[in-house]
Amino acid sequence: MLEGLWFGLRGILDLSNLIAVMAGCLVGTVVGVLPGIGPTGTMALLLPLTYALGPTAGMIMLAGIWYGAQYGGSTTSILVNVPGEAASIVTTLDGYQMAKKGRAGTALAISAIGSFVAGSLGVVGLMLFAPPLAEVALELGPPEFLWIGVLGLLLLSNLSGRSTSKALLMAALGIMLSTVGMDPNSGSPRFSLGLMSFFGGFEFVPITMGLFGVAEILTSCAERLQGWEVLKVRFRDLYPNRQDLRRSWGPIFRGGILGFLVGLIPGPAAVMSSFVSYKIERKLSRHPEEFGQGAIEGVAGPESANNSATAGGLVPLLALGLPFAPPTAVLLSGLMIHGVQPGPLLMTQHPQLFWTVIISMYVGNVILLILNLPLVGVFASINRVRPAIVLPVVLILCVIGAYAVNNSMFDVWVMLAFGVLGFLMRRFGFEAAPVILGLVLGRVLENSLRQSMVILDGDFWAFWSRPISATLMVLAILALVIPPLVKLFINARQGKARG
Repeated sequence: MLEGLWFGLRGILDLSNLIAVMAGCLVGTVVGVLPGIGPTGTMALLLPLTYALGPTAGMIMLAGIWYGAQYGGSTTSILVNVPGEAASIVTTLDGYQMAKKGRAGTALAISAIGSFVAGSLGVVGLMLFAPPLAEVALELGPPEFLWIGVLGLLLLSNLSGRSTSKALLMAALGIMLSTVGMDPNSGSPRFSLGLMSFFGGFEFVPITMGLFGVAEILTSCAERLQGWEVLKVRFRDLYPNRQDLRRSWGPIFRGGILGFLVGLIPGPAAVMSSFVSYKIERKLSRHPEEFGQGAIEGVAGPESANNSATAGGLVPLLALGLPFAPPTAVLLSGLMIHGVQPGPLLMTQHPQLFWTVIISMYVGNVILLILNLPLVGVFASINRVRPAIVLPVVLILCVIGAYAVNNSMFDVWVMLAFGVLGFLMRRFGFEAAPVILGLVLGRVLENSLRQSMVILDGDFWAFWSRPISATLMVLAILALVIPPLVKLFINARQGKARG
């Protein structure tokens, strides 16, 4: 390992590699700040540049875009309630509430610090534990992934803690939306209403931009008619105080470890880890009633988790050659066009590439901290711009982001339709986050169920014959049954107390 670190240190001192890590971090931050573009699309767009950069510098730049976007994604989530990146959806719940209370700078600073600490923890995990942790992830089969998805859906739907039934209803809506399009087995269209535009299904970005971005614009316009005030930032509160730091360290370290572990599982790890972290912090908090109202833990934990998840996602890619997330699939393409095959032999055949990428992530996290933390005031000053200027700009960015997915106006119309739906949902007390969760998990659940039925010969009871699957099923049942029983018990005790 010491020899590998020496390889990496020598490699990162090469001027082209240093330029690559700085360029990747800068582009990633900008991509994260701009709603709708996303790191995967940007990485794919810049993939041809790796021909000129070479495999090492190309990999460094693409990886920098990925984890840099996790830093920048919190900015618009906190300032205008629009997730700049999908993994920052959860940050809108408390980050935006902090901004409305004049604490946008504190939220942005904690987000940057948490991302730096958790990102560094994730790189250490990648360096020390890549082979054994990748083996653990590979031991899980489709039946286990099916019940992981079900358990996650039950545990993570009700993030706000308000109405479990409404949250599950919205999650079910997200799952139904995920089934629109071509059947993955037969190739026949489903729920397309005979329209060609629906054959490709609903894309993640337009729905996210609609439910969060356009809905926020419509809500802001409606509130302004009732005397909505322009949000202003007090610059004396830009940086966190001792109490904020004391409340944030626990969530930051927990989020860093959790994010890395979730990154080992196939799927949108950065998104899922932020949801899981938020739920855990809400359960552990001494003041759970503050969540959704501007709790600093609701920013520190998820933002740390989504950054650490990028390092976890690199474990199966580099150690086994398996891309478990869309960005790692682009990284795999970038390596293979140079004839580099990631997998167990990568560390012996291309040690300088492997260790230089790891050292570049250390350097990149420092660059991102320097880039983001001192500029918190610049980002926070956006809040001082009049809504009449900010809201149209946000709408234009949302339209560009939605159109850029497939260069299709259909996605723009989908975004606008879900914007109206998101506005109505807010009016009637429904949360948007469970819809996104259902949309993300819907395809995973369907594919895992199909594969499980093939493996188990259609015998549903065979799930109980697999220890991990059976354990997850029991946990899912408990997650469904225990909350209403606890609520009944509490109501009964309160009734007796009043009596």
